[in-house]
This record gives sequence, structure tokens and C-alpha cells, in this order.
Amino acid sequence: MIRVLVVDDSAYMRYVLRNTLASDPSIDVVDAARDGLDALAKIASLKPDVVTLDLEMPRMNGFEALKRIIAEFPLPVIILSGLSQEGADATIQALRLGAVDFVPKPTNGSLGLQSVREALLTKIKQVAGLDASKLRVPGPHPPAGQSKAEERGQSSGCASVVVIGTSTGGPRALHDVVPQLPASLPAGVLIVQHMPPGFTRSLAKRLDDLSALQVKEAEPGDVVRPGVALVAPGNYHMSVSKRGAIGLDQRPPEHGVRPAVDVTMDSAAQVYGPAALGVVLTGMGCDGTRGARQIKAAGGRVIAEDASSCIIYGMPRSVVEAGLADKVVSLEMVASEIVALTKGKSTSQAAPASRLPLARTA
Repeated sequence: MIRVLVVDDSAYMRYVLRNTLASDPSIDVVDAARDGLDALAKIASLKPDVVTLDLEMPRMNGFEALKRIIAEFPLPVIILSGLSQEGADATIQALRLGAVDFVPKPTNGSLGLQSVREALLTKIKQVAGLDASKLRVPGPHPPAGQSKAEERGQSSGCASVVVIGTSTGGPRALHDVVPQLPASLPAGVLIVQHMPPGFTRSLAKRLDDLSALQVKEAEPGDVVRPGVALVAPGNYHMSVSKRGAIGLDQRPPEHGVRPAVDVTMDSAAQVYGPAALGVVLTGMGCDGTRGARQIKAAGGRVIAEDASSCIIYGMPRSVVEAGLADKVVSLEMVASEIVALTKGKSTSQAAPASRLPLARTA
């Protein structure tokens, strides 16, 4: 049984969430709390495995409660997010502060509630029992290299492309990696984070504020170019044309998600060949494995995050077990490996052959 504490200031939401979660026989809703102070007291006495947390509450809001939970009772926290732009911005900030994932709050109607139920139960089961050491909050990284203003206009054309794919735990991982990339990176960056519409724009804005790279949510007409990172919009697959132009479409989801990492990596492999670099970070499932195979077959390289730093060692594990990773490194080393491989050298030794067989390329 997974012990869950529900935290929300709305009596109606507490009732809905308790009933929703209790319908799964593997979930034990130990109690519900009405604000941050109530939540801290109940966490101390009840010792739940997972906490669902609202952000807007009286007395102690969700942000302050989240900081205290991570510092005093390291537990996986899943945010119940509002659907407004303000709600999206707040959710991205909460993920930066240590929450492991989020789901939008249920809307009126059985279909909306059923959708949230399935997502919430899946995420609770994913993160229950998560190693507390992985709940650390990344320290601030000063932007690497030149400022945006100094670098902008100095680059023309795109020699190569880096495709970063991630899911659960991804926003926090991206906050570790992207701010460490220099504005002088000789490659364009494409980021695919499994996330619903609205939230990807907030994620891009937050990363842009912290980074030397220019980071923005991708739009039709954008072009892949060095010093710029483009984030796939929620509910749209992102691809790149032979001229480096971004394409967005709503073809059916792959692996149950849209955007899918595989779609972007497939197109990058076709267009950039050996100048494509795939990076697969924390997340559940196998999205990114097919794309990594395409990149390898085209002569490109692949980096996978090591299990030691992953919130969920699913997507990287699939890549590693398929023998497609040239480098398997902890999160803190990912940015330096990206820089090294885009400049034609590597900062660390590859994993031993017994652990990391390289796939044969076509």
C-alpha cells in the first residue's frame, strides 16, 4: 500500500481527491490537510509515502510547505496545478523547488476527473519509494559563457543540433543542464519535455531567465541555430526540416505522449546525420530509444543520464539497455558532455564495454 497525504484548502477538492485515490486498492489515503501548517504536522505523525499539494492556501502556502517538506521530511511531492498561465508559472517554480511532478486539477465533469485520476495514480506509483537523496534542490548555476546580448548575432547557420528529451523529473533536470550551456555552444538545442499545453511556455521562460542560451517555446517559422534552445509546445510534436525550420504538428501521440522525443530525434537524425547529438534524461517509459537508434544509425552520438541521478530511470535505461548510449553520466556532467561532444571531444571516459555496448551503425 502506498500511503498518500492530500493537501488542499478546498474541502470539495479534498473530498474529490480522497475518493479518487481511494478507488485504487494499492493506495491508502492516510489523511487530508487544509494548509501547509496542517500538512507538516500530519506528515510528521503519519509518515506518508507521497504528498499531493495545492499551491494556493492560507496560513502557509504550498511553496513554503514544499520547502519545509523537502528540507525536513524528504518525500515525493506531486503538485495539483491550476490551468491558468499563473498556475503554470507557479507549477514550474514548484518543480524547481523540489516537487517531482504535477497534474492539472480536475475540471468539472466525469471525463476531466477520469483523466486526472489516471494521471495522478500513475505518477504516485512512479515516485513512491523514491530515494530521498534524489529530492535535493539543484543549486543555482550562473549562466555559462557570454551573455545573450554579446552572443546574439555572432552565429550564422547551424553546424549541429542537440535534442534533449525528458519526462518525469525533467523540469528539475533541465534547470540543472540548460543554464550550464554557454551562449557560444556551436549547436542549436531542441528540448522535448512531456508536458501539457501552457506549461511548456512557462518552462521555456524560466529557463531563459536562468540561461546564457536564448530559450523559447518553439513556434512555426523558428529556425534551429547556435545559441538558441527551442522547447516543443505541449500537445505538439516538433520536427526540423532540411533547411533547419521548425515544424509543429498534431499527428497521433507516440508512447501516449505529444510531444514525443522520438519524433524530434528522428527528424534531427535525417537532417543533421553525424552532426546530431541525442540526450535522454529522467523519465518513465522508452520514448527516445527509437530516436537514439536513428541518431546512431546516422553517425551521431547519444548521451544518457545515469541511474544515480535520475528521478525515474526509465527512458535513459531503455537507451542504455539497447546499447545506444555513447556516454552514461550523472546529471551534473551532462552539460559538460554536451559542450565537449559538440566541439568534437569528450571530458570523460566512456562507460566500460561490459556495461555499455555500442550499437552498430548502419
